[in-house]
Amino acid sequence: MGIFDRLSTMLRSNINDLISRAENPEKMLNQLISDMKGNLAKAKQEVASAIADEKKLQADAETMRKQAEDWERRAMLAVQEGRDDLAKQALLRYNEHLQGAQQLHETWVKHKAETESLKGSLRQLNDKIEEAKRKKNILVARARRAEAQQRIQATMSGMSDKSAFESFERMTEKIEDAERKAIASAELQEEFSGDNLMKQFEALEYHGSSDQQLLELKAKMGLIAGGGKETRQLGKGAADDVHEAEVLEIEKDDDTQV
Repeated sequence: MGIFDRLSTMLRSNINDLISRAENPEKMLNQLISDMKGNLAKAKQEVASAIADEKKLQADAETMRKQAEDWERRAMLAVQEGRDDLAKQALLRYNEHLQGAQQLHETWVKHKAETESLKGSLRQLNDKIEEAKRKKNILVARARRAEAQQRIQATMSGMSDKSAFESFERMTEKIEDAERKAIASAELQEEFSGDNLMKQFEALEYHGSSDQQLLELKAKMGLIAGGGKETRQLGKGAADDVHEAEVLEIEKDDDTQV
């Protein structure tokens, strides 16, 4: 199983465990991000080790190639000195090191390709974690909205219970009935208490005060003489009006005779 396969298995295991215990979405998402960062750090260590191995293979292959070149020069030197026996032995060493260098080079090429693949996977994992961090706030906001909607629905369900409103209406009617009874009791108390004769005189006095207000109003309108008497006496009746008309008629006749 590869390094990222193991990390993927660990992530799925942690995510499934957190989801099954999803008491707090925000806390769960923060924990997921934290786990992803931890696994990313482990992946970086693994990839760094793979890169170090790849560099070691490259260095070993280069060293082996140089050793092969050195044995080739030694074989040439032996030939120049007329030591073919030494030249043959040097060529044997040259072939061994050259073959080893080729094998190390092939291993290094394969390992380098795998390392590059690991680097790409590491970059993808890092990008996914960064994307998850950006989405976390959105998911937290959505979770909070969903929670708020649940609270609102619960509140509305409670408000739709008619029993509370019916109880309120009954209490209102009870209070209004108590108010009506209190008013009725006050009226009865006023009716059967106190001096009735005194109340009648109080009513007459109030009527007199109304007449006084009427006089004051006529004085204000100029209908009453400056001495306080009316130009026409108030309240004399129809007989006085007739007598006054007769006097005016006699005075008119006297003026005609003259």
